[in-house]
Amino acid sequence: MRPSGRKLSELRPISIETGVMKHAEGSCLIKVGETHVLCSASIEDRPPPFLKNTGLGWVTAEYGMLPRATNTRNRREAASGKQQGRTIEIQRLIGRALRAGVDRVALGERQITIDCDVIQADGGTRCAAITGGWVALRLAVNKLMKAGMVTSDPILDHVAAVSCGIYAGQSVLDLDYAEDSEAGTDGNFILTGAGRLIEVQMSAEGATFSRDQMTELLDLAEAGIGELVAAQKAAL
Repeated sequence: MRPSGRKLSELRPISIETGVMKHAEGSCLIKVGETHVLCSASIEDRPPPFLKNTGLGWVTAEYGMLPRATNTRNRREAASGKQQGRTIEIQRLIGRALRAGVDRVALGERQITIDCDVIQADGGTRCAAITGGWVALRLAVNKLMKAGMVTSDPILDHVAAVSCGIYAGQSVLDLDYAEDSEAGTDGNFILTGAGRLIEVQMSAEGATFSRDQMTELLDLAEAGIGELVAAQKAAL
């Protein structure tokens, strides 16, 4: 029995509200259960210096968590003068994931930065950030296309992410914090709308897992990604 009472293959309730920020080229507030992430996309009409005169665009991401997104107050990273290793790892993951769904030649020499700010955390914040970040990216690219600044759509496919794990000996989809903190195995799965794998992160937190269990988790992830992509489409 899951703490939330959900079925093993059941996602938390999902909502995606678009256009929540006045000035951003694309924005949304994604809620996956009690995890809430504000995502925005900002367009710069120049690439990062290492891509100058290459004809390629770039998509990158920044990630942060508000001090009271969790049960106890976290100190702002700006106050310490540097980002934590976890933050750097997550924002690199978000950037890699979203770039996998973009034709960087079609994007042209410009950069789109996806900002993901966690306002409430209950597990799966990086997955929610990727799923919501793609919506913000899609909205920003729509503006480029409407303005005639790109000649063909640089978005190749949807990108979404979901967590899966082994909790109380059972394979479950979309772990909340209560499950994540007790899971024997924890994994994050990032896929395209067509079901192509972008990245899989899996680790044994308290017990090793078998190849059959890994396949079970991937099957759960594929079904969950299908529902997340449907939510992205509905939001747009």
